[in-house]
Amino acid sequence: MTQLTTKKIVENIPKGSEKKGLLIFLLLIFMCAALILIPSINHNVSVGISAINSQSFKVSTNATQYGTIFDTLKYERSIHILAMLLVGFGFLMTFVRNHGYTSLTATFLVVSIAIPMYVVIKSFGGESFVKSTISIDTLIYAEFAAASLLIAIGAPLGRLKMDQYIIMGLLFIPAYIFNEWLLLDSGMFKGFLDTGGSIVIHAFGAYFGLGVVASTLSKFKNNPVCENTPNSNQFSLLGSMILWIFWPSFTSAIVAPERVVLTAINTIFALCGATLATYIFTKLIRGKIEIEDIANAALAGGVAIGSTCDMTTPGYAMLIGIAAGALSVIGYSIIAPKLEKVIRGTDTCGINNLHGMPGILGGLVAVFITGNVGVQLLAIFINVVIAFVCGRITGLFISLLGKKQETYNDKDEFFVEKLGA
Repeated sequence: MTQLTTKKIVENIPKGSEKKGLLIFLLLIFMCAALILIPSINHNVSVGISAINSQSFKVSTNATQYGTIFDTLKYERSIHILAMLLVGFGFLMTFVRNHGYTSLTATFLVVSIAIPMYVVIKSFGGESFVKSTISIDTLIYAEFAAASLLIAIGAPLGRLKMDQYIIMGLLFIPAYIFNEWLLLDSGMFKGFLDTGGSIVIHAFGAYFGLGVVASTLSKFKNNPVCENTPNSNQFSLLGSMILWIFWPSFTSAIVAPERVVLTAINTIFALCGATLATYIFTKLIRGKIEIEDIANAALAGGVAIGSTCDMTTPGYAMLIGIAAGALSVIGYSIIAPKLEKVIRGTDTCGINNLHGMPGILGGLVAVFITGNVGVQLLAIFINVVIAFVCGRITGLFISLLGKKQETYNDKDEFFVEKLGA
């Protein structure tokens, strides 16, 4: 390599890469955490595997055989969820022009943070914060946490540096685990229904992300408008369709075996209802089809059916999907501009419209099934408050780490010149 070539490469290195201190600090944290915690986690994993292996050799009862089969089926659904996280969410967020590399890389990173961090914490604190073994269910719950985190980063997408996405993930997971424990495992909200995570996963991620935006508004003033292109919109639609395909695996991942088929059918009917409602309402409100609506609001049925996915019928599921799709389109076209004035910031991916409001709708529908009006409403309220407050605290913290030099653009942190991005 010639001296001239070397000089050219050095000159092309992004300015942000000169600040290596934070990256080295994060690497040291991860290494120390591995050295300190992994031995205990390995013990917990080995205990769980031993239990599974011992069951595999006990074929005297049908229940044991079925248990092993169901764990295998759960593993398959967990892979479907991973496809949703990396490919579905990743490409859904590539709609921003000149920001595809950042969207996909941030997705890679936060999923890689969320899953092991969730498992680390849960391996020392089970349902009652007592050390527990690790099973396929733990992996699935960790993927749920990663999904909620991806929802949250959709709000400030394009306005954070890659390091800040990492910090946001590190702060999000403990807050998510606490909220999950409080609403589902603590026993304080007995009768609260949220099987597929309309509230705990979707609404929590949405209002956490909005809290981050509300706290970092001073960093994002006078930014360029978030733009898209035909190609970026097509990739976003691809991500949406992948999410649509695998959503039944998401909602049915942890339900009782005898309810898996019903849950999957309900989810598909809800998604169909939302897709049809999206087409109708985007035409009614806008006059033409808006790609943002089709790519996002069509998924709102999957969000809203979550709370009651295994407790309702396909007909009602489709009605829930229709209501969610309509609400989501109204959110993108009418409510979103007003919300931006309230929080004085931009919700880049419109997570309130896709995950926030449809999630709350799903939680409210559950009232008609459980009959526990007070418990359900209080749990929803507590969920939103915890999410928004924790999001604001996180936003204040990551604001101290600086800001992107050029928002909605990959140039700050990627070599993009040769690719014409």
